[in-house]
Amino acid sequence: MTDIWGVIWNIVFAGGLLVTLVTIYPVAKEMHHHPKGLKVLFFAEMWERFSYYGMRGLLTVYLVQHFLFDQADAQKTFSSYTTLVYLAPLLGGVLADRFLGTRKAIAFGAIALVAGHFAMGLEGKPTTQTLSYQGATYQFVAEGRNELYVAKLKIGDAAYAYSASEKGIEIKNIPANAPLPAFLPKGSYKLEKVKAEGPFQAIFYVALSLIILGVGFLKPNISSIVGQLYPQGDPRRDPGFTLYYYGINLGAFWAAILCGALGTVVGWWAGFGLAGVGMLVGYIAFVRGKDSLEGKGEPPNPEALKQKILGPINLEMAIYVAALISIPLIWVLVQNNAMVGKMLAIGSVAILVYIIYHMVTQCSKEEAGRLVLALILILASVVFFTLFEQAGSSLALFTAGNVALPNAGFVTITAPQTQSFNAGFILIFAPAFAWLWVKLGQRNLDPSAPMKFALALMQVGLGFLILVWGSQFANEQARVPVIFLALAYLFHTTGELCLSPVGLSWMTKLSTPKLISTLMATWFLGSSGAQFLGGIIAQYTATETVAGQVTDPAKALMTAIDVFSTIGWWSIGIGVTMALASPLLKRLASGIK
Repeated sequence: MTDIWGVIWNIVFAGGLLVTLVTIYPVAKEMHHHPKGLKVLFFAEMWERFSYYGMRGLLTVYLVQHFLFDQADAQKTFSSYTTLVYLAPLLGGVLADRFLGTRKAIAFGAIALVAGHFAMGLEGKPTTQTLSYQGATYQFVAEGRNELYVAKLKIGDAAYAYSASEKGIEIKNIPANAPLPAFLPKGSYKLEKVKAEGPFQAIFYVALSLIILGVGFLKPNISSIVGQLYPQGDPRRDPGFTLYYYGINLGAFWAAILCGALGTVVGWWAGFGLAGVGMLVGYIAFVRGKDSLEGKGEPPNPEALKQKILGPINLEMAIYVAALISIPLIWVLVQNNAMVGKMLAIGSVAILVYIIYHMVTQCSKEEAGRLVLALILILASVVFFTLFEQAGSSLALFTAGNVALPNAGFVTITAPQTQSFNAGFILIFAPAFAWLWVKLGQRNLDPSAPMKFALALMQVGLGFLILVWGSQFANEQARVPVIFLALAYLFHTTGELCLSPVGLSWMTKLSTPKLISTLMATWFLGSSGAQFLGGIIAQYTATETVAGQVTDPAKALMTAIDVFSTIGWWSIGIGVTMALASPLLKRLASGIK
């Protein structure tokens, strides 16, 4: 059976390679009709996404297996990290607009990202766990990573497999004359984690802080500079963004394949290091392509940046120094999930109050209705991305522990490589969806934005229910066939294609002229909120580990499936409700199509 799934994976991988080879030529050919700067931004963003998704696919499992975080704590850290990743661009965009210009902000962000990803590669020795029983201490030893991770209890010169439950720890195949009994009742032993010597865990948090800082400066501004390449009304603008979107997903697809393979087979440092190499290549391409940007993205007031404000330090240098000084603050926040949640709540309330005040004091009835619809769509997107972004947290741990992945030489797929499914499906199906919406529009059958959001919610929920269905086919090791995970990602991707490209476009359509930037910021704030809420949901899937290894795979499977079933049905229910309400919601758009 494993070989069958392996063949399927090879077909998917070959399909991804084929899609890349087939589509890259027309993409490259089409770029000749666009400003030269688009190539520079295409490759820079492709490598930035390569670095981000290459690291994301490894992060949660790395925390559990290398630093021996409890699963819930690992998911909290992942939640804090991704929440801040989506919050930081709000500040990075403001600094670029008012002072630095987008080009300088992108370059600074890229340098921070390179430093952060390379720092992630300094993994050091892993945390270990010991078991103390009747005055003697024994150490757990482990080898492998992700789904290949195996931990055993070392007793003398031999190492033994184990399992644990609420009653205690059972040691497998231990001789009768061993110093430990085959079963240790709860309370008769003590487990203790021993951190490896060196500052490597502190370096890890510094690395995350640098990546958050880098994304904050790079992510919002590289998209902005794409738009600046085209004059107002230029018909090439939308196709240009389509090409840019292709680059994003091409980077994400191969990041999961390559970083996932190296991180699992060679070492964590190799997967994280390759992500850093990718970002370095992107930085070099961006800097070397400065002339191709034709002066776009330069500071709004270059002379102001040169003004000295403290001794030899000018304004530009002061911004960079202040950004670097903020790293200790980010370092604290990424370790404090509750504090991140409070910041997010305060920011959300403040921006919502501002929008409502604007609606009441400055908007006509039609404009207010459009803003209400925008807020409803943002709320729906929060629900969608809360579930969609389980890919990096609960689904990553579920894949490593409860999915049957083929491992037979060439017929092999590692757990983080499965995250290539989403980007791969986008590369395959995005053109089909673009064609579908055009054809439906020609027949006046194109679904409204609320209906597309409703379809997205139903599809992401269905993806989780497919995993619930797949659990019925789990093997003796409580592992679900990988085909069900692939199908889940397929429905998550088709849902994304119904929602994500539509969302940003409709924010600009529904906004009043004075509120465009604020509404776009609210959309990204919603994405940040989804990351935080996603972390809360992911924690419900957490299960007990000893020495980084799940002690009861069957229980872990049922725990995850119960959560997946709940969120799946809730998402479908919300989607159906929104679909039924879509005719009323459509009226709020006041004729906007």
